[in-house]
Amino acid sequence: MIVFDKLWGVMKEKGVSTYLLREKCGIDSKTIRRLRANDNMETKTLNKLCAVLDCRLEDIAEYLPDEQ
Repeated sequence: MIVFDKLWGVMKEKGVSTYLLREKCGIDSKTIRRLRANDNMETKTLNKLCAVLDCRLEDIAEYLPDEQ
């Protein structure tokens, strides 16, 4: 499972709010809800996030094996 728990810390560290993501970066509130729920995410959205936050993918996303 891919989780985006690191994203929120990076956003706080860089002073980027969800409002900024919505209004300035074109990431809609539905996508932000999906990020919070660790749902599937398009690579173009991940690309936007990395560009806005000036970070690498592994700074905002992490793979955790599914519990069996």
